[in-house]
Amino acid sequence: MSTKKETLLVTGASGNLGGLVLEWLLQNYEGSVIATTRHPEKLSDLADRGVIVRKADFNQPESLEKAFTGASRMLLISTDTIDVPDIRLAQQTHAVQAAAKAGVKHIVYTSFFNPEPGTANITAADHLATEQAIKDSGLTYTILRNNLYGENLAQAVVPAAERGQYASAIGEGKISYVTRQDCALAAASALASSNTENRLLKITGPESLSGQDIAKLLSEVAGKPVVYVPLNNAQLVGMYESFNMPKPIAEALASFDAASAKGEYEEISEDFHMLTGKAPTSMKQFLYSFMTSS
Repeated sequence: MSTKKETLLVTGASGNLGGLVLEWLLQNYEGSVIATTRHPEKLSDLADRGVIVRKADFNQPESLEKAFTGASRMLLISTDTIDVPDIRLAQQTHAVQAAAKAGVKHIVYTSFFNPEPGTANITAADHLATEQAIKDSGLTYTILRNNLYGENLAQAVVPAAERGQYASAIGEGKISYVTRQDCALAAASALASSNTENRLLKITGPESLSGQDIAKLLSEVAGKPVVYVPLNNAQLVGMYESFNMPKPIAEALASFDAASAKGEYEEISEDFHMLTGKAPTSMKQFLYSFMTSS
């Protein structure tokens, strides 16, 4: 248990990841915690438990400095605004600049895996540019490059079992999926730490899975045979559009598969264990738990 008394701040506190981080902090951290959100009324339960809840809207930069004042360490959870180019980067840059003005000393940022130039993931540039904004801010930082969530696979279990197929455009690539819960634990651990070194850490699961591996795992968990059906990128975009998904979003999501096919998300890192002292959750364990609790 951390005994550090610095005031911590979590942005995006009403989101799934932010909620998990705050729950961990309430159970393990003895100092003050600030939670920011566009909708403070949704976090009245956290306020009742002693969390300082403040309104902060990344689309209203003038609201951020006041919201961040008093915090020593801040968790900047990346936003999910990918439907309009450059909006997410502007939002996150505003947050970094406001943190520096507010006196924050250390930023923990939830980036994404392998965002360097040349990636096939068309959403990754926002993360790399935000990382650079943090480095340019003069603040110390911990950048967490989280790999793809295992929750993506969990959503595929039932439809894959119904169709007997798992379709994706990852080709022969592999992915070291990590659970959202593990990403939250990594973020909370980094935020509550007294470490002020500049660190770039890769957060992954314990194994890399190919399309064939995933189909086999889904078969085992669902109790029905599932085969892997490889798609090309255009077919995947078309499938997403058949679900009434706007084309820009469909293309953005399909680019995750394109990057996976290139092997961009295959690496397995020990950084999660180094940061938390725990082993990351395997997808087999996670999917069985998901099916049991559903």
